[in-house]
Amino acid sequence: MNSPKNPSEASRNFFQDVQEVVRLIPPGRVTTYGAIAHYLGARHGARMVGYALIAAAPALGLERVPAQRVVNRNGLLTGRHHFATPTAMQEALEAEGVRIQDDQVVEFKTLFWDPSVELE
Repeated sequence: MNSPKNPSEASRNFFQDVQEVVRLIPPGRVTTYGAIAHYLGARHGARMVGYALIAAAPALGLERVPAQRVVNRNGLLTGRHHFATPTAMQEALEAEGVRIQDDQVVEFKTLFWDPSVELE
């Protein structure tokens, strides 16, 4: 694989890869920023995964990225402030059958979807 000529090209490709992985998370399941980063070979890139999801916010229709399915390593809805309303992330997850209590996924370990396992 050739290296990109500039850093913004690398970010765009990583961002697209993140968004593609997030689209594969089944409804009713959740994963973490770190699990996605690890799957994509960016072991310490959890923060970049978050940036990729923020960049995906304008995506609509069939290309929509279900960012509500990505939480922090403890199952907390840390990305909730990037949604249209403070409760939109929780509401989207609950519509998929995911129970939330105090901004945290109930039964997080049971619902956890690991791309390194599921996509290999």
